Amino acid sequence: MKTKTFLFYCLAVLMGGCIPVVSLQPLFTGEGLAFDEKLLGAWADEVTWEFARLEAGDASEMLPEELKDQHDKVYRLNITDEDGRKGSFVACLIQIGEKRFLDIFPDKFPEGGQDPEQMKLLYNVFLFLRVHTFAKVDSVGDELKLRLTDDDEFEKLVEAEPTAVKYAMVEDRPVLTASTQELRAFIAKYADDERLFATELVLPRKEK
Repeated sequence: MKTKTFLFYCLAVLMGGCIPVVSLQPLFTGEGLAFDEKLLGAWADEVTWEFARLEAGDASEMLPEELKDQHDKVYRLNITDEDGRKGSFVACLIQIGEKRFLDIFPDKFPEGGQDPEQMKLLYNVFLFLRVHTFAKVDSVGDELKLRLTDDDEFEKLVEAEPTAVKYAMVEDRPVLTASTQELRAFIAKYADDERLFATELVLPRKEK
């Protein structure tokens, strides 16, 4: 299997069977970040999502300046698949209207060259630049219920509604190019549209 195909296959496994849509701009504005203590901890089926509070002085190669003074409202997210492959991310919880969303982006560059079998933080390679992907948070309780974007479903949305949001196709994958304010308006309007948040991911809380 070619390296690129293998990586996209891994990403689909990691993200609940979908290739997520990425954005050049964040969903957060640097003000008004939400924080929910109930999100802290590990959530797992075949893949484990572990949320921890980002500590002061936590080394992050890609943390934006506007977040460095708000580390107490920012999560570190470590994702590990059943084969032990890892990704290390920063996650911000954002309230838009009555709904909550996660803005997820990498905090480190992957190491280990181009061989996926040797690469540390394999999943960071998909977001090698500081691009963002978004998830809708449906509920946090005994289970963490998220809805994730899917690039195939997103393409159906923008084919039907070409002016819904600004984007570009990069190597046959959609990349959002809208500003933060435009993104927030777009997500507020289409939050319940399954062409945007197409894939449900349900993760039971992992016992300590």
